[in-house]
Amino acid sequence: MGGVSNRSRGATWAILAGALTLLNVSLAFVNIWPTLAIRSSRLLSVEAAALVLGVAVARGVTRHPLSIVSRRLLAAAWVVLVLGRYIDVTTRSLYGRSVNLFWDLKLLPDVGAMFAVVADPLVLGAVVAALVLVPLVIYQPIRWALGVVSVECGDDTTRRAVMVMSLAAIVLCGVAWLDRTWTGPIRFAAPVSRAMVQEGVELFREATGLAHRPLPDAPRLQSDLSRVQGADVVVIFVESYGATSWDRPDFVRALTEPRAALAAAIQETGRQVVTAYVESTTFGGESWLAHISLLSGSNVRDPDINMRLMTQKRDTMVKLFSRGGYTTAAVMPGVRTAWPEGAFYGFDRIYGAPDMGYKGPMFGWWDVTDQYVMARMDELVLAPQPRKPAFVVVPTISTHAPFNPVPPYQPDWPRVLTDTPYDQAALDRSWQEPPDWSDLGPGYAKSIAYVHEWLSGYMRLRAGRDLVFVILGDHQPAAMVSGEGASWDVPVHVVASRPALLERLRLHGFRDGLSPAHPVVARMDTLTPVLLDAFGNAR
Repeated sequence: MGGVSNRSRGATWAILAGALTLLNVSLAFVNIWPTLAIRSSRLLSVEAAALVLGVAVARGVTRHPLSIVSRRLLAAAWVVLVLGRYIDVTTRSLYGRSVNLFWDLKLLPDVGAMFAVVADPLVLGAVVAALVLVPLVIYQPIRWALGVVSVECGDDTTRRAVMVMSLAAIVLCGVAWLDRTWTGPIRFAAPVSRAMVQEGVELFREATGLAHRPLPDAPRLQSDLSRVQGADVVVIFVESYGATSWDRPDFVRALTEPRAALAAAIQETGRQVVTAYVESTTFGGESWLAHISLLSGSNVRDPDINMRLMTQKRDTMVKLFSRGGYTTAAVMPGVRTAWPEGAFYGFDRIYGAPDMGYKGPMFGWWDVTDQYVMARMDELVLAPQPRKPAFVVVPTISTHAPFNPVPPYQPDWPRVLTDTPYDQAALDRSWQEPPDWSDLGPGYAKSIAYVHEWLSGYMRLRAGRDLVFVILGDHQPAAMVSGEGASWDVPVHVVASRPALLERLRLHGFRDGLSPAHPVVARMDTLTPVLLDAFGNAR
């Protein structure tokens, strides 16, 4: 009888240990970078400890296990915390930032529409099924675990042991929070409830206007443009072109040949290139923050300041070039609808997606390809004669996540503007490489290689034209590509056949060639006066 009793007691503790472990792991898992998957960890959840302590105390006070209704309500609330934990750790790992409900919810319809287009139907179906089934799958085990803890805490010895362990975990967590140098053997998961409260407070502040931060001071933008007079100046924001493409060995290997080809095209067309790193004002997305930071010379790091700034009357690099006798244009293939805020910049003409006239094959969410955009820009802005010199801004889109399928490069540039820009075999090769959501790195490298390829082609296509290129990344790719803790640094290349301009940039820390080097020479907004100084003397 004693052996049976001992085995029964051991089984009871084993079941209780399983229930406690389940509750802890449900709020202490971590992301498996660079995927959407998660794994358990050795972290302890203070929220799980608090829940268990509360259940044990309630059992001691009432002398009854939790009611069915109580278990259901607690389990449902716990499911919300589990989903919140998943969103929090996944967003931080893959995008390098925390959730901002106010702005992320605004972008959700566009992101969902893009995902619906570029994702494999099976993947899309799996996501929809997961949204329905995952909460149910989480709910049942949590409800079981709560029932086990509640029932087993009916035993006084068990209840006291559970209460002591839970209270000890809570106290140790408090010590760890107070002592930032804590190196104890027990580590704690960041409380998801605290993150959710912070996100709720931030949502309230954003929605009510309490979060409004003061607008940055208006800088003085000055240059007589004497070192670019007569040249067309083209600013190309390369989507997701970040320092990681120069830092990660696998990307460096994949891009060695395309970079060598671009360097050769620059040299063979009588041009030179100088390069540096700058710190972007955004990471992993929201490219428009980088655009407005550079073109206005203002440090714009969140959508609220961006939107409010665009209602102001301020000087911009665009307006400065216009005053200098330039025609100014923005070629914005990612702008699909009316963009009245664009008047802030002062462009003479903004060409959006409807103006592109693209009739070729579809590539991902955006349809149009970067090479087509450059060819169309050339046709719309640079080819017409007679005309004034042009200042053109072109944000690219072919390197936008999920990167694949990467368009083929077409050496015959006039054909790019036709209805059949590619041979079928080239299209088949591109379309056979759909996005790999478990590892976007290889697709990212191929998309950046594509940028180098069409840049090389355009350099040669317009070898005899006096062009000044400012080619820079808008931001690093999301952390699912660049890795957790990546910098906000992006490369900037200036390509020209004007020695005085390039020498001025060298004085600011730029170096010869395509390879950037640390430290950064400026932030995105403080790069503006650096470029204007290189373009001409202040006046």
